[in-house]
Amino acid sequence: MIQLTICIATYNRGAFIGETLDSIIAQLRPGIEIVIVDGASPDNTMAAVAPYLERSSAIRYFRESANSGVDGDYEKAVSYAAGRHCWLFPDDDLLAPGALDRVLEALEDGAVDLLVVDAEVRDRTLSRTLQSGRLARRGERRYGAEDADALLADAGYCLSFIGGVIIRKDLWTSRRREPYIDSLFIHVGVIFQERGIGLAKILAEPLVMIRAGNAMWRARGFEIWAFKWPSLIWSFQGFSDAAKAKVTPSEPWRRFWWLLGYRALGAYSRSEYDLYFAQKLSARERLIPRLAAVFPGRFANLLGVVVLALAGKGGGAVTYDLVACSRYSNIASRFVASFWLGPVERPL
Repeated sequence: MIQLTICIATYNRGAFIGETLDSIIAQLRPGIEIVIVDGASPDNTMAAVAPYLERSSAIRYFRESANSGVDGDYEKAVSYAAGRHCWLFPDDDLLAPGALDRVLEALEDGAVDLLVVDAEVRDRTLSRTLQSGRLARRGERRYGAEDADALLADAGYCLSFIGGVIIRKDLWTSRRREPYIDSLFIHVGVIFQERGIGLAKILAEPLVMIRAGNAMWRARGFEIWAFKWPSLIWSFQGFSDAAKAKVTPSEPWRRFWWLLGYRALGAYSRSEYDLYFAQKLSARERLIPRLAAVFPGRFANLLGVVVLALAGKGGGAVTYDLVACSRYSNIASRFVASFWLGPVERPL
C-alpha cells in the first residue's frame, strides 16, 4: 500500500529540481512515491529529472503538452497519486532531514485528514537560515470539525506556502477544486471551502527548507497579496471575520505602511497605482495609494531595512527580500543589512 505520495508540480525548474529530489530520495522508504507533473517546461527540466527516474522506481514523471498553471498541475499530480495521503511539495525547496519519517508518524496510520507542517526560510543558496519557522506557536495541535475557526486562524498564514500541506487524497477529491483553479492557492480553497475537517493537525516543526527569493509569482507579488489572497480568504463562508482577519485584512492596500512595504520591495509603483486604483477609487480613497506610489523607492527600501533592524529582524527573511530581491536595493540598505546578513548579492 502506498501511504504517501509527494506531489510536485514543476515549471522551468531544471536548475533546482535535482536538489529537491536529492533531499527526498535520501529519505524514501517502501510505501512512499513521488509524482512529478511538468507543465510543459521549455527549459531542461525533463533532462534534469531523467537520471532520477533511473535511480528510483518510486518516481513517476508526467510531462504535459500544455501548461495548466500551478493549480491545475497540482490537481493533476493529486489525480495521478496512488498514495492515501498527498504531500503538495514545491519544485525548488528541500525536505529537511528526517521529515518523511516524522510526517508518517504524525499521520497516525492514516487517521489524520490534514497535516500542516512548518518550514524554515533560507537564502537562495540555502546556506543561511533567515527564519527558523513560520508558525507563531510551537508544538503539535489537533483540530476537530468544531475547531474550523481556530484552524483557519492558526494555519492560514502558513498555508500561503503550499509545501507544508499533507492531505488525504479522498478528502481532496471529495471537494470542489475547479473554482480555485487560477487562484494560485487551490489547496487553501480545498481545505476551507466548507467548515469542518474530521481531524486536522498542525506540526510546528520545520520539515521543509524554503529557498527565499525564488518564487515564480514574484513579478505578480502585489496583485497576489493585495487582492487574490485576501479575496480568497474572505470568500470562505461560515468562518468568523475574526479568524479571517488573523490571516489577512480584507483590503490590506488601504494601509499606507503596507503599501510602502511593497514599494520598498519594488512590487508597487505608479504602474500598479494606475492599474488598480486610479480609475476605481474616489479622490479621497486614492490619496494613500498615490502617496505610496510616488514615494522614493530607494529611500523606502533603506527605511524598511532600518525599521526591521530596530525591530530585531535585521537578519530575517523580509530584510533579505529587500536587499537581495528588490530593484530598489541600494548600497546604503545593503550596508545596514550586512551587519546581520553579511555580504548580500545585488538583486536577482
